Formats: sequence, structure tokens, C-alpha cells
Amino acid sequence: MAQVASEPVVVEPTGPEAGGEPSKQVVGRSPSQLFWRRFRRDKFAVAGVFFIAFMIVLATVGAPLLSGVVGHDQNEVFVSEALDQIGLPIGPSGDFWFGADTAGRDLFVRVLYGARTSLTVAMVATGIALIIGVTLGLVAGFYRGKVDTFVSRLIDTVLSLPILLLALGLVAACSLSRTGCLGGLIRPGVLLVSYVIGLFSWPYIARIVRGQVLSLREKEFIEAARAQGAGDLRIIFREILPNVTAPIIVYTTLIIPANILFEAALSFLGIGVRPGQASWGKMLADAGGGIFTVAWWMMLFPGLFLFLTTLAFNLVGDGLRDALDPRTAR
Repeated sequence: MAQVASEPVVVEPTGPEAGGEPSKQVVGRSPSQLFWRRFRRDKFAVAGVFFIAFMIVLATVGAPLLSGVVGHDQNEVFVSEALDQIGLPIGPSGDFWFGADTAGRDLFVRVLYGARTSLTVAMVATGIALIIGVTLGLVAGFYRGKVDTFVSRLIDTVLSLPILLLALGLVAACSLSRTGCLGGLIRPGVLLVSYVIGLFSWPYIARIVRGQVLSLREKEFIEAARAQGAGDLRIIFREILPNVTAPIIVYTTLIIPANILFEAALSFLGIGVRPGQASWGKMLADAGGGIFTVAWWMMLFPGLFLFLTTLAFNLVGDGLRDALDPRTAR
């Protein structure tokens, strides 16, 4: 009994007044067909989808393949080939497509593996935030009362915390030893950064879902489900959740680039991924200190990939929002 999208269907003229052509059958469109029809109109969103798919393939399959083509590993150091006589890295060339960094490593290969790190952290962190935020938002909006008050105050508390400072402290504390935190359950590395980012990202999703559920629970189709004897869990998962899927999908595409930037910020400050593991934020940090004035490629290529990836996710999010809710179309 969940609500479905609808769109007026144009009935084409038939009979002699239409030129004597045979009558044509009226064809309806499903909600998915309406969605794809609207989404394809946004060329920037479609381009964003292709770029994201390209980056995912590049990070998962392309990184090891292309590193094998150029014959360089992400941590392999080439002192004589990549550094000049005074120790400065060489620029883009036939052997080093994006140039080299100050340690004599191939920047092209490290940018590829940096994409893997950034996308992995963003996806895992977003998944954690979705699980926590959607669950708490559904519960708070549906049951209201004391449950809603507790969840709302919890959201306000987390949002009032200095997130960056707490993230710095948690990552630094768990990175002091190889065993990590909680008796070795949380170890330093990509997963630690993902956990920290996910634990501070869920309040935004929870607040959006809660507001949607508060509105939906008063609709007629919810009352009809209650009249048929449906329990709370059935109503939540069969009636309410399908109708909040659209804003969840849209916000997910918008929070992924925010998490990518969060990981880059932590790596830029030196407490993100492990030393030696490629990260766009760490590469930007390596380009600081004035070295970028003589080695501009060290800042250009990681920054360009970071910018294009976050831009692509934002364009896709805007396109999904307009396609799923035509009332918000620009």
C-alpha cells in the first residue's frame, strides 16, 4: 500500500480526425521509467555517473594493471631516475606520467591507489552512517514521545561536538600502537578512519529520515495498514521505509563526497591512513611547505582528482533529487 509516483499520460488522437491512422494503445509508465526519463535529461548528472564508474574501475582494477604497465609500485622509490642532482623531484615525463614526489615515488601510481583509499573510506563510512542514521530516524519518527526526545537530544549532542578535534583525538589514540583500540578490535588504517567518520556522519541522515517519517505516519495508507492488522515492524519496513528511500539515496550521494574530503583532511593532518599507504590528502600534505612552487604537479594531480570526484558525486546527487522529486527541479 506504499505510495507510488505517477505522471499524466498523454493520449494520442485516434480515428479519422487524426489522419486515418490506426488507433494507438495508451501506454503507462512505471515509477522507475519516470525516474530514468527525468534523470537522463540532466546531462551533468549522467556525466557524473560515468566519471564515478570510471573512478571505481580505475581504483579497483586499473590501479594494479596500470602500475604494472609503467612498472612502478606505489611505494617503490627511484632516487636516481626521479630526483635531480639537488634532490628535487622531476616533472611529468614518459617514465613518470604525473611526475615524482619528494621521496622519488611515481605520483601517477600513487594517485591511482589514492583513489582506492578515498573511495573505500567514503563507502564504508557512509554505510556505517546509513545504518545508524536510518535506524534511529525511523524509530524516533514512528514512535515519537520519549523515544523521539531521546534520539533528538542525542542528535543535538553529537552535532554540537567539535567533530574534527574528536576525530583527530580518536584516530591518534588508536594509532599509538599496532594493536589499536578495544583490545585489537579496531586497528590503525583505513577501517579506523572509516569508523570514526561514520560515527560522526549519522546525525544528518537521522534528522532527515525522522522528519520524513513524522509526516508519513499520519498518511491515510498508514491508517489503512493499521486497520488491516499490520504490526509496527511491518508498517515501518513495508510502508514507511520504501517512501523514504528517495531522500536517503539523494543524501547518500551528497554525504559520500563530504566523507572523501573528511578523509583527505585527516590524512592531510598526518593521522589518516598508515604511513606509506597512498591517499590524496597525504599527497597534498607532502606538496605543502613550499615544494609545490617548484614541483606544481605534486599538488595539481591529487587535488584535481579529489575535486573532480567530489564534484561528480554532487552532480549525481542533484540529478537524483530532481528526478525523484520533480517539484524540486530547477
